[in-house]
This record gives sequence, structure tokens and C-alpha cells, in this order.
Amino acid sequence: MTDTTRSAEIRSRLTHPVIDADGHMIEFEAGVLDYLHQVGGRSLVDRFNSWGAQGLFNWHRLSAQERREKRVTRGVWWGLPARNTLDRATASLPKLLHERLEQFGIDFAILYPTLGLPVAHIEDEELRRGASRAFNSFYADIYREYADRLTPAAIIPMHTPQEAIEELEYAVKTLGLKAFMFPSHVRRPIPDLARKCPDAARQVFYLDTYGIDSDYDYDSVWTTCVELKVAPTFHSSGYGWGSRTSPSNFIYNRIGHFAAAGEALCKSLFMGGVTKRFPNLKFAFLECGVGWACNLYSDLFGHWEKRNRESLEHYNPANLNRDLLVDLHVRYGGKMVAGKLDQLKSGVGLLEGDPEDETTLDEWAHCRIERAEEIRDLFISSFYFGGEADDPITAWAFNTKVNPMGARLKALFSSDIGHWDVQDMTDVLAEAYELVEKELITEADFEDFVFTNPVSFYTGINPDFFTGTAVEKAAKRGPAAHG
Repeated sequence: MTDTTRSAEIRSRLTHPVIDADGHMIEFEAGVLDYLHQVGGRSLVDRFNSWGAQGLFNWHRLSAQERREKRVTRGVWWGLPARNTLDRATASLPKLLHERLEQFGIDFAILYPTLGLPVAHIEDEELRRGASRAFNSFYADIYREYADRLTPAAIIPMHTPQEAIEELEYAVKTLGLKAFMFPSHVRRPIPDLARKCPDAARQVFYLDTYGIDSDYDYDSVWTTCVELKVAPTFHSSGYGWGSRTSPSNFIYNRIGHFAAAGEALCKSLFMGGVTKRFPNLKFAFLECGVGWACNLYSDLFGHWEKRNRESLEHYNPANLNRDLLVDLHVRYGGKMVAGKLDQLKSGVGLLEGDPEDETTLDEWAHCRIERAEEIRDLFISSFYFGGEADDPITAWAFNTKVNPMGARLKALFSSDIGHWDVQDMTDVLAEAYELVEKELITEADFEDFVFTNPVSFYTGINPDFFTGTAVEKAAKRGPAAHG
């Protein structure tokens, strides 16, 4: 297939390759089920099918009244290409995708699951781990022949550090996989509610994001990632929690849901000190854009300035001059304070609250931030953010006039081919390049977006990630010079 496309024409003018950091395959389900049968037999296949029917498709089996009464979240529907049959088949057939990449203007693509996206969130441990193993084995086998331009991302379950480590080691050492998708969170029951109201506890949960307040110490997982040269990427839904629980409107639930999941995890890793303890490890948050990350980055600076341990003394009730406070109320309070001034001598009511535990006052203790510059350095060196081609907010990542301390956040080109967002796979790169054509970013920024940042993310922990691929020489050479 050599038809000239807008994207292919743009690629022909670039001085660097294009790396798609987040394309999507549409798994051939019958093939996956064969692998699942090999892993766990007929019973595991039946349980997987039952899980899909009860979880993924339960909404369709309920009446409108039942959906409202049960508050069953309206999930994605008509989420795959249909009218464009060629694109639909392309997402499922590695040989066809490999053949068409030139049309797309893409030199190398990292491919993420579709059917496998929610697998790491299955509550049944045996099914979760068995399905992860089956999907990963399927991915390794069907994409091995096309490794020069395509690599699939393995599914790594994270309900416990042990299961994550076991699947990581198998995926790397046995299957030879090199890209990895972790869930952004694990839904866990609230212990007190689970004891008192087990039925209600199934519907009410909190998010374990591996850093702040986690049930487990996940440092062993990050240590394993370093040892195995794995750069963790996260690609989880925010459906069904927060404000995204509409039983009737998918768009209402979808807008911002990847960003919400990414922000929860990113804050947890940062404030939990993971980036400080593992400075060489890179983390990527996919399909969520970069707008929330720019906002979080700025918020961290604002909160550090006002609520670092030293600055907190400005708000410590012990530093309140109560004599002066009473005097000012006497002179200026009038009828409002008449007969009530004695209350100021012991406290200022609800606004002051109970004494704080001194051991919990430094909320930056885990990440050991001592200077504002450390926020910039940790954030910029550790985190990467997947932005889709049609997202104009990607330009914010490169806006050094807006981002504190002139930072450039590391955005990753993410095509999302295979899903409803992309009506024509051949037009994705051209859409991304419109950022340059509209003068929202420069050619150098675009190179960082589609090439330099993906290379630095993966080779930062695994220098051989692109060895043997179509972009090996360019990845070793680095970014092109710009005048």
C-alpha cells in the first residue's frame, strides 16, 4: 500500500522518525481465548466470559429505571471503527498494520490493549493473573515477527507487589516483551465498612495509588522495574468514581477520566517520594493529555511555597498574639463581639480546631523537598504524558513562559489508532502536525513530541529498547539540529 497520504507527505519532510507511544490493537478475541484455555483450562475461559458479561456489558441488560436505581455507570459504546473497515481490520492484524505504517507516517509504534485494558482491574485474583498471562503470551507471539516496527505492551496486575513482580519477570525473561502497562490504581474496600456492611462495601471503595496511604509497600515493584529495565506506563479508566458515574451519558463520564486517573497516581508517586527514591525510573501516563499535568506541576509549586514545613508556622495557632487579637476586637468589634470576648482568650472557635500531631505536619517528608527547584527537577525528569493528535492543549507542555521555572513537560505522541477517536488512521500524524502549522509549537517542539521524548522515556531505563528496530540508528543519534 503506497498511496500518498497527508501524513506520509509530512513524514517525508521531517528530519527525524515518528514514534507512536500509544497506539491500540483490537485483539482477535478467539485467539486470546485459546491462550486463556492453555493457561487455566475451560473453567477460566468461562469465568472470563462471565466477567465480561457481568461487568463490561451489564448496563445493557438493565432497564433505564434499574440503571438509575443501581447507579450503573454508562461505559463506552460504539467505541471501535466500523464504517472504516480497513482501519478496523488493521488494528487486529499485525501484518496489515505493519504494511500500512508508512501511510500513517509512523516509523515505530508501541501498541496497547483494547479488550485487555480492564484485565488488571479484575477483582478475582486467579482470573486477573491468568488473563494477564494469557493476553501477554498472545501479544508476544503475534507481534514477534513485526518487532522492527511494532511492539506490544504487556499487562501487569498490581493488586499486590508479588503478583506484579511475577508477571514482570515472566513477561521480560520468558516472553521477551519490553513495553508494559500498569493499572493507575487498585480499587480497595474500606475496611470498616467491609466489616459492618459487606454488601455495601462492594460498591464503596478507595483508590490505592501505590504511594500515599497504600496498603502495600510497592518499592519492591519499582526496584524490579529498574533491575529488568522496565519503564512503567499507566493507562487506566476513571469511570465509575468521582463525578463520572452517570447512568445515561458516556461523554459526561469520559471527559477527563484518563486525566483524573493519571493525576491521582502522579500525585501519589510524587508526594509518596517514589521519584526521589528511584530517580532513574521514568513513569508515563497515557491517553490523558498534558493539561492536567501542567496544572498539577504549577499547583505543587504553589502549595510548596505556602505549606512547606517552615512556611506552615505562619498558620500555627501558637503564633497568634491573643492579647493583640482581643485588643483589636475591643476597638473594632462593636456589638458583634459584645459579651463574647472571653472566647478569644482560649481559642478562636471552629476555625482553630484541635491541636495537630507534630509528626504529621511535614507533608513533603516522603519526597524530601527542600527547594522549589527540586519539584521542577523531579517532575520533569520522572514523568511523561501521552497526548493525542487532536489535542491542542499539548502545546502547553512546551510553553516555558507559563510553566513555573520555564519548564517543558515531556509530552508523548499518542495516536490512539484502533479506537473511536481516530476516524482515519492515515490522518493522525497530520492532525498532530497542525500544532506546528498553527504556530502553537515549533518544529523542535514537534520533534520532542513525536521522537525525542519517546526515545528518552524508553532508553532512559533500557538503552537497548530500540535495538533491532527501524529507528535504532536515529534513536542512538539523538535529536536533529534545528536552526
